[in-house]
Amino acid sequence: MSDTSHHSDHLPVTTIAEDRTGCTPKEAPATGHIIWLASYPKSGNTWFRAFLANYLREADHPVDINRLGGGPIASARMMFDDEAGVKASELTVDEIERWRPRVYEQISAACTSPLFMKIHDAYTYNAQGEPLMSKAATQGVLYFVRNPLDVAVSYTHHAAAEIDSIIALMGDSATSMVGHPKRLFNQLRQRLLSWSDHVLSWVDEPGLRVHVMRYEDMQLRPFETFRDAVTFVDLPDDAERIERAIAHASFEVLRGQEVEKAFQEKTFRAESFFRKGKIGSWREVLTREQVERLIADHGDVMRRFGYLTSTGELVY
Repeated sequence: MSDTSHHSDHLPVTTIAEDRTGCTPKEAPATGHIIWLASYPKSGNTWFRAFLANYLREADHPVDINRLGGGPIASARMMFDDEAGVKASELTVDEIERWRPRVYEQISAACTSPLFMKIHDAYTYNAQGEPLMSKAATQGVLYFVRNPLDVAVSYTHHAAAEIDSIIALMGDSATSMVGHPKRLFNQLRQRLLSWSDHVLSWVDEPGLRVHVMRYEDMQLRPFETFRDAVTFVDLPDDAERIERAIAHASFEVLRGQEVEKAFQEKTFRAESFFRKGKIGSWREVLTREQVERLIADHGDVMRRFGYLTSTGELVY
């Protein structure tokens, strides 16, 4: 580990190429252009990105799933290295987190148009008391939430793990992704926290403009749900355009594309990324004890977002 004490908190100004971040470069600095597409894993983030790509491009055929556009995930190591001017591998985890707000501010300052950025981090703070996702760089947040019982099933397949280990991970407030100190990943450490903590970290954070999208509403009320998202981010409210983008981003289309050409974002352990996408698939998989454990861990947040009634009955 090299000595990084000489590095400044202020990052060098660099030019951000349009094809790398998906935003329009500008010469004069500006802030507040990032719209975070935030979610706990397996909650509908990629589905929305497919819709957004089809909406923005207005093509008469579905956008290739491996060309969804926009910037890389917020935790991408290469993006951090390029913007910081120093490799993350030369920094400690604390130093990386000290610099992440500056990286996002610099990216935002190079844009004149909104930049949609996928993120799985919970909304957390670094050792200096700053949020990693700088509010100065933020225009708004689309937060995707899904029934944690279905998340557990989908995440289990995605990670090729045991269901009980995923349930335990979802209940652990210390959970992180790609955080092993002796391995170099293509992403930076992402603090997930527990499923409940992740949700609340974003939706209850003061000073953020947040629009919540439930996975279930994306399936059951697609036009209204996607239209609300489009208007939230100040894109044109064009019914025909929205309907076409929904059709081009349907689960059947995405699954068909994955079968035909594979999906670059699929983990090597998983059999497929777009597996079933069903609401209530947990009913075919989880035992009563597993359901009870998830409710014990997340019942309050499940009630808040309509997954559990006030009398304890499961919805969806």
